[in-house]
Amino acid sequence: MRKILSILFFAGVASVLVPGTSAQEKKPVEPPKPAQRPCQELLWMWNNLGNKLIAMADDFPEEKYNFKAQKDERTFGENLLHVASDYYGMISVVQGSKAGPSVAEDSLRKIYTTKADISKLLRQAVADGAQLIEQQGDTGLTREFKSPWGNFMFHGSIGWAAAIEHAGEHFGQLVVYYRVNGMVPPESRSRNK
Repeated sequence: MRKILSILFFAGVASVLVPGTSAQEKKPVEPPKPAQRPCQELLWMWNNLGNKLIAMADDFPEEKYNFKAQKDERTFGENLLHVASDYYGMISVVQGSKAGPSVAEDSLRKIYTTKADISKLLRQAVADGAQLIEQQGDTGLTREFKSPWGNFMFHGSIGWAAAIEHAGEHFGQLVVYYRVNGMVPPESRSRNK
C-alpha cells in the first residue's frame, strides 16, 4: 500500500511539473502580435518620450522653472526649451525647411518666459515631429539627409533615433531635478498607482 501511495504521489507531482500532463490543461500560448511598420514603432517611441516630457513641463511648479542642480547646468525650463529646439532641428533637416522658432536656442528663454509658453512649445514640437514621421512613413526612415552637425549623410531612422536618445538624456536630468526638490516625477507616480 505504501508503495502504491508513493507511486501515486510522484505521478501527481510529475503531472504538475511536466507540461501537458496535468488535470488542468493550460491555455495555448498565443503567438506574439506582428511587428508594426517601422515608422509606427518610431512614432510610438517619439510620442512616448515626448509625452513624458510634456507631463513634466505641465507638472513642475512654475516657480521652480529656473532651478538647476548645479550652477553650470541648464535650468529646468532651459532643458525643455533645449529639447524642443533639438526636435525642431531634426524636423527642419527632414522636411528640408526651417521649422519651429526662428531664433537661436540661446534666445528662446527671452521669448518663452512662462511655464505655459514653454509647455506649449514643447507640445507643438512633439506634435510636429509625430506628424512628419507619419507623413513620411517608412520611406522617410530610409531617405538620406545632410547632417547639420558635420559633413556626412545619415538615414532618417538614425536622425530620429538620435533626437529621441538625446531627449531621453534630458528626461533623466529632469528626473534628478525632481528628486533634488523632494518631488516624484509624473512617470514614477503613475507606476505606483
